[in-house]
Amino acid sequence: MMGKAYLVGSGPGGLGLMTIRAREVIDSADVVLYDQLPGEEILATLPESAERIDCGKYGGSHTLEQHEIEALMVERVKAGKTVVRLKGGDPFLFGRGGEEIETLREHGISVEVVPGVTSAIAVPEMVGIPVTHRRYASQVTFITGHEDPTKPESALDWEVLARLKGTLVILMGVKNLPAIAAALTAHGKDPATPVAIIERGLRPDQRVTVGTLADIAEKARAAGVRPPAVIVIGGVVELYVGGEGQATP
Repeated sequence: MMGKAYLVGSGPGGLGLMTIRAREVIDSADVVLYDQLPGEEILATLPESAERIDCGKYGGSHTLEQHEIEALMVERVKAGKTVVRLKGGDPFLFGRGGEEIETLREHGISVEVVPGVTSAIAVPEMVGIPVTHRRYASQVTFITGHEDPTKPESALDWEVLARLKGTLVILMGVKNLPAIAAALTAHGKDPATPVAIIERGLRPDQRVTVGTLADIAEKARAAGVRPPAVIVIGGVVELYVGGEGQATP
């Protein structure tokens, strides 16, 4: 008998911001494929009876490649298992959930997607930065800071992004932050535009580093900023009052 697959968003971190449906599905799983983004608090509650498969990426090293993750999901579901692919934030916002659902459907596998609270909004707001504000930003744009390296060219139009008057929120952008800041300023964005980097959002060691497009890359380097982190660019960063580099409780 064929099993079932679930693509589950665990939210931005911590059990309190995970949905009830996500909890139900995780607790019913025979197999959980997870990465490090859900955080230790959530990972500690994975059912002991389930097969737990680490799919994380650590320092650029992939425990499993994407095609291997998808093959494991297909194999376990066809063996009759209830399979949960557990992701941080929401599965469909730069979480490769779209690729996974395509593969599962190609194999005739039933899939349920469980939405999660996205870190792109929740992490900034938990340190007092709204991604929209009537005085600062009437639009928000989410972009990835790490595109598929096999693409012949970037899908990001930096000229357009530099002209936008709203907020830019970048996920997976720590490594490429110097290039991102340089591209935006080269295409006309004001070097004095405020920037905030929120590392390890909603975790006990959460930290915020603020600066401008002109100096944020150097400040991040000096502070030893590391992923996972959410980068916010725009006037809304002025609403952050925690202080530069301060760890926020």
